Amino acid sequence: MVTGGAVYTEAAQRACWRGVADLAEYGVRRGLLEPEDRVDAVNLLLDALGLESFEAPERRDPPPLEEILGGLLDAACGAGACEGSPAARDRFDTRLMGCLTPRPGEVIRRFREEYRVSPQRATDWYYQFSRDTDYIRTYRVKKDLRWNVLTEYGEMTMTINRSKPEKDPRDIAAARNRAGGYPACALCRECEGYAGRAGFPARQNHRVIPLTLAGAPWYLQYSPYVYYPEHCIVLQKEHAPMRVDRAAFDRLLDFVRQFPHYFVGSNADLPVVGGSILSHEHFQGGRCTFPMERAPVEREIPVPGRPGVAAGAVRWPMSVLRLRGADPEELAALAEQVRLAWREYRNEALGLLPETGGAPHHTLTPVARRRGADYELDLVFRSNIASAEHPLGVFHPHEELHHIKKENIGLIEVMGLAVLPARLEAELGCVEELLRAGGDLRAHPLAAPHADWAEELYARRRPAPGELPAVLRDEVGRVFQRVLACCAVFPRTPAGQGAFVSFLEKALRRP
Repeated sequence: MVTGGAVYTEAAQRACWRGVADLAEYGVRRGLLEPEDRVDAVNLLLDALGLESFEAPERRDPPPLEEILGGLLDAACGAGACEGSPAARDRFDTRLMGCLTPRPGEVIRRFREEYRVSPQRATDWYYQFSRDTDYIRTYRVKKDLRWNVLTEYGEMTMTINRSKPEKDPRDIAAARNRAGGYPACALCRECEGYAGRAGFPARQNHRVIPLTLAGAPWYLQYSPYVYYPEHCIVLQKEHAPMRVDRAAFDRLLDFVRQFPHYFVGSNADLPVVGGSILSHEHFQGGRCTFPMERAPVEREIPVPGRPGVAAGAVRWPMSVLRLRGADPEELAALAEQVRLAWREYRNEALGLLPETGGAPHHTLTPVARRRGADYELDLVFRSNIASAEHPLGVFHPHEELHHIKKENIGLIEVMGLAVLPARLEAELGCVEELLRAGGDLRAHPLAAPHADWAEELYARRRPAPGELPAVLRDEVGRVFQRVLACCAVFPRTPAGQGAFVSFLEKALRRP
């Protein structure tokens, strides 16, 4: 049967009618549609599928959303209404969910109504809404692997992301200056409702919430990847590069003033030590207590002339200063004072140069949160200087660790949550199988990159066959701790920590 340019068999058409009815029922039950919206939503879905008629089947309790969408996609691909590639299927099912998604103004009104009750109630509603619209594909997020590892710095979390590809730091740096089309990047506000294209995701089911941070227009949304509970993104209205400066500190602290149950932080603003998107200023936050937050201050640092502020070096693999006080403006001013001092810091014995050839190297990864009535701001010191020995970065995961982690160490990992590439699932499985069987690690392409590491840990720990999975997971955590240590600009040696404390004492003095 030819309908709207697609060629459906009678059975496929009836399967689509069933799926359309189930999807409309899902929308009503999840509060995305009013009952009066049902007919309109059905017609939008039929148009997307290339169907020109509809015989409504008997209403029923709809099956899981993944099952409904899967059936509709299979029928649409078979009829030629949708290409069969994974990316094309993702764009098409997003188009279908867009038929159920309320208009932006309606979403914003509801969020503000909930916020008048409480900030937490507003984010609870908005987070559930983002899952119900399938913007957050909950059924995919559940497939990511996750485990905890006890380290000398406390418990850290390892995750293997099964859906997001590993990025090369050089590609991230190049993207910073690449001219964009429309939307200019995947974070832009113009993505809301966008149909997508090859290499760019569809976002018909995406809605953002306008905010004002320190007097500037920003937006709140959730991350579709959800690396941790209620993983949100706070993005600047203007498509402009990442900047860590006084304005960023003011905005971070203003965000936790408005949403005191969330933390928020910024990736660094330089290649190698920044996140995967440097072209659009944004923060990441959410409702999660990270290992770095639980890490104690191991040495208090005096703050002359600011009796309302406490400061201290944090016991963490990386170099972290924690500031705490009741006045967010005072904290932001002090953070800017420290940033300016760090920007000019030089210590050739530690390989720390503020710039080479006019290119700056020093910046910060700041993280803000509330502690009761107080504000807390962690400043993680970063440097992207490279060398002949470490061409990707001196304070970047070193080459012997790239078999586990090569990508930039951004905000999330700085705080103690490892986002590891999907390839590791198959590679570590292969390593386990070969160790168990006494096979040749170097002869297998999946295991070969891990051979030196696997042979050393096997000789050191001599695990029984049944212990291998747990031992490998534990050793991945030990590698991640070493990754963070590589990124410490002041190493955790007597000389390194002495230099760190000396720098902090000078930086915290009033100019």
